[in-house]
Amino acid sequence: MSASEHVLRVEGLTKSFNNRTVVNNVSFHVLPGEVFGFLGPNGSGKTTTIRIAQGIIRPESGSVSILGSPPHRSVLKNIGYLPELVGLPPKAKVLDSLRYLIRLKSLPFREAEDRALDLLKRVGLYEYRLKKVDSLSRGMRQMAQFVVAIAHQPRLIILDEPFSGLDPLNVNLMKEMLLERRRDGATIMFSTHVMSDVEEMCERIALISDGDMLLFGNLSEIKRQRGEKSVQVMAAGIPDTLQSAPKKILPDDSVEYETGDDLSPDTIYQAYAASGIQVDRFERMMPSLNDIFIEEVSRARNSR
Repeated sequence: MSASEHVLRVEGLTKSFNNRTVVNNVSFHVLPGEVFGFLGPNGSGKTTTIRIAQGIIRPESGSVSILGSPPHRSVLKNIGYLPELVGLPPKAKVLDSLRYLIRLKSLPFREAEDRALDLLKRVGLYEYRLKKVDSLSRGMRQMAQFVVAIAHQPRLIILDEPFSGLDPLNVNLMKEMLLERRRDGATIMFSTHVMSDVEEMCERIALISDGDMLLFGNLSEIKRQRGEKSVQVMAAGIPDTLQSAPKKILPDDSVEYETGDDLSPDTIYQAYAASGIQVDRFERMMPSLNDIFIEEVSRARNSR
């Protein structure tokens, strides 16, 4: 796939502040129509990379292509951005703030207002439209700024820690609305350090830590490359030959065995077959993204 077919492509981005490198030769690309997870612990360089990608910050080296062009103003009108820190003017009315920011994406006054009102209804904030921004809770402000990010129907939606401060109902609502946008042809990229959200929504990921790229690619392939870490068995009992094997009892009364050189999935299966114990479920488990995240970040930090 050529660079022009990528919705976002960053190559060799490097940026330092006060003699500290916060982004170090980072490269990745985002494909049309996907939900892309940009991962890393707090302070890893995610926000700086996102700001460079949108031309908010200039890199010391490297390049950015967004919708096939450098991040010029004409291109950025097709981008929706939800920053990590909400930037709505606190003393302005909610509707006034949203309408103004949506109009910056080249929408006329009436259309910007209509879209703002429709989306405020969708996110449950219509009754607050004439309230001042600083009267909203943190989660409400987050949802209001989300309205700004999607109201102009952008081709690429970039969200920096979008679910931070939201209750479970609003997390589900935001995810639902994002997937609706994806079905309408939008590409979505979001940064987070919450791995469960990524496993739910993303097929491809990039992981950075302390400014360095650690992983980039298809999440399923990344898991397969690490192999099976355990086996879960739901059965009527435990074979005598596995009584001393490393394992834990799960809440549903199934047993999870840690696999390794001395205990393979086949060995576990044969033990149950030889014992005559009825097996209701036998499942080989790949490592979770949370396990991979901890392993990769810990290894990178320990090698410094």
